[in-house]
Amino acid sequence: MKIELQKIRVRDLVEGYEDNDELGVRAYEGKLDVRPPYQREFVYKDHQRDAVIETLRRDFPLNLMYWAVREDGTFEVIDGQQRTISICQYVEGDFSIPVNGHQLSFHNLQSDQQDQIMDYELMVYLCEGKDSEKLEWFRTINIAGEELTDQELRNAVYHGPWVSAAKKYFSKNGCPAYAIGSAYLTGTPIRQDYLETIIKWVNDGDVDGYMAAHQHDSNANPLWLYFQNVMAWVKATFPKWRREMRSVPWGLLYNEYKDASLDPVKLEAEVAALMADEDVTKKRGIYIYVLNGEERNLSIRAFTDNQKREAYERQKGVCPVCTKHFELAEMEADHITPWHAGGKTEASNCQLLCRDDNRRKGGI
Repeated sequence: MKIELQKIRVRDLVEGYEDNDELGVRAYEGKLDVRPPYQREFVYKDHQRDAVIETLRRDFPLNLMYWAVREDGTFEVIDGQQRTISICQYVEGDFSIPVNGHQLSFHNLQSDQQDQIMDYELMVYLCEGKDSEKLEWFRTINIAGEELTDQELRNAVYHGPWVSAAKKYFSKNGCPAYAIGSAYLTGTPIRQDYLETIIKWVNDGDVDGYMAAHQHDSNANPLWLYFQNVMAWVKATFPKWRREMRSVPWGLLYNEYKDASLDPVKLEAEVAALMADEDVTKKRGIYIYVLNGEERNLSIRAFTDNQKREAYERQKGVCPVCTKHFELAEMEADHITPWHAGGKTEASNCQLLCRDDNRRKGGI
């Protein structure tokens, strides 16, 4: 890979700056692609963005940037997207920073202060090489910066028309996926949480396999249609929304139960009862439990040490199943009346069984 250091003035960088949802972000008279397909969305917090401008204003050194040189002589940002956008947005007047006790946008600065920023020289490495070399360097130099998520790195490895199309659905602020599914998903679209989650759902957890298979597809319509179907099924099956629904693996449930005959009214009654049950400690697991009936999804409240000791003394250390005597440490707590039959996790419903009998009872 050929690498050359060049000084780029801010006034040249911001020339022709444009942020367009369809065309992406461009600067440097349109010759710099600030957000190539594999790059992340703008994720800087306000204090990080402000610090970039304060660095320029005080003429302090800003971290090196890296641009890749394309075959047609234009450039794309390998590292420095967040700083580049911060600079361009400030000069455009999109935000203000505190200066001597006042919030000042670029146009509020004195002319000499504006010139000081515009004449600031950015240190940019221009890199020429194969796509694989540029992408590998992209992975390496970002390790020390705002750490990339696994999905952001995958977007770099499998960049192409499919990634660009998928990001329009799942990776923008206010994207279509956010509009219909934000109440049912955790994370944020701009850090690629939505995209990663949906691919895991549709491809049994194998995100890399799915992206490799679809890297050169011209669109991401199948994934978008799948997500719409998942959301429609969830809202029809569980029409009453609760905050616990944000962390349920809906796609996996949809894959298994989409063709099942389910009664939303009956399901809601079961969910409501379980939400009110103090023995159920994992409320988000309720939605899985009412479909598959597996108690492990609920993390039923365990008996306390005091309750175990009380039962041990009451039984005089004898297992009621095999009638043999054991030390307390050799026994395990068990519900006399099973939880699913209405038994509560309370002292009067606690018995101690030896490990072998308890695990035989539980089918382990």
